[in-house]
Amino acid sequence: MAPPPRIARVFGAVNLGSFRISAMIAGLTETGEMVVLGSSHRAAQGIKRGYVTDMQAATYAVRDAVERAEKMANTSISSVWIGCSGAGLASQVAQVEVDIGGRRIETEDVEHLLVSARDVIQPDGRMVLHAQPAHYMLDGADGVADPKGLHAERLGVDIHVMLADGAPVRNITEAVQNAHLQVEAVVGSPVAAGHACLTAEERELGVALVEFGGEVTNVSVYAAGMLLGLATIPMGSADITDSIASAFGIRRFQAERLKCVHGSAIPSPADHREMIPVNAPGEEATGPLARHADDKNRIPRAELVSVITLQLGRLMEEVGKALKGLGFTGQRGQQVVLTGGGAELAGLADFAQAALGKPVRVGKGQHLKGLPEAHATPGFATLAGLVLYAAADPIDIRTVGRNFTPTFNYKGLAIVGRVYRALREYF
Repeated sequence: MAPPPRIARVFGAVNLGSFRISAMIAGLTETGEMVVLGSSHRAAQGIKRGYVTDMQAATYAVRDAVERAEKMANTSISSVWIGCSGAGLASQVAQVEVDIGGRRIETEDVEHLLVSARDVIQPDGRMVLHAQPAHYMLDGADGVADPKGLHAERLGVDIHVMLADGAPVRNITEAVQNAHLQVEAVVGSPVAAGHACLTAEERELGVALVEFGGEVTNVSVYAAGMLLGLATIPMGSADITDSIASAFGIRRFQAERLKCVHGSAIPSPADHREMIPVNAPGEEATGPLARHADDKNRIPRAELVSVITLQLGRLMEEVGKALKGLGFTGQRGQQVVLTGGGAELAGLADFAQAALGKPVRVGKGQHLKGLPEAHATPGFATLAGLVLYAAADPIDIRTVGRNFTPTFNYKGLAIVGRVYRALREYF
């Protein structure tokens, strides 16, 4: 039997969610296959709605999650890619064009173009997380992946820029650095989750990705192969847990268990007849009776489902508003992909489909070799996306031709509202 392919590169990733902090160590083999060497998660500490609220607690949680993954992988890591879901994420698309004069496009021309594109980024005092060429245009015809070797009068490029508030990102970075890890890059979670959950065809045709996290829901819209816009909703699956805890007068951990074990987004006729225990097995005789419970501390499943669907209805209303605000309407604004830990709720795709009036599927991420079954779920899609993103090694215009000084004059250098044009075209 042939020995397994040798690991050529190792990537570490940490996703700092409000509900859990997860870590993954993956290796890229010489044959180009991604193999998960170790992955772990633990309860989040010091994070609220995607923001660091307790530096010491967050650092401890990161260190703990990484050490667990290292133990499983039987290797240690010194640097990681980290996911960011809060921090006021925003997205913009800029377009740059230069004159080529009909000649063949060389590598230097592309470098010139990307260097010049730096000037059109308008962060407005915010931090740039990503500034990546999405695709190139030749004489106005777009969708060109690599223009080198082709002739054109004018060469253009669409740049996707992701922005974030500086202070929260620095706090996330510091929490990881304090855990004695170098930060390779901070990646917006819609970008990472998109890498894991969306096909190239979906990104081209037009798709909305809804990341249903613990305390934050990110709605992002892709078309023409790139992320066109995103909106953040400060609501998540923890709000459902809180609603259950309030409705029945029970502890949060009990509410979370009821939601995960017995919860559903779709009512069933049998729900009225089914009584479900509030306490976990072995805890029967402990604690006060829940509101609306019988003498054995059981509640009707119908009431639990009713509390869940009420809160979900509010969330889907906000998601619908966000999609409308992002121009995801009409014939082309169809497919919606749900991911994140909240997407694991039974029946959620059907509920969302009815609420949004669009086809909805749950995105679990690509199947990675060596990924434990417990982590092959929507809740870990962003984590898997981080290592896939790292391995893809995307170009960032800020690092192109660092020592390069433009020597000729650019004509027609302009930022164009391509985001609106693309939205009109695709949706």
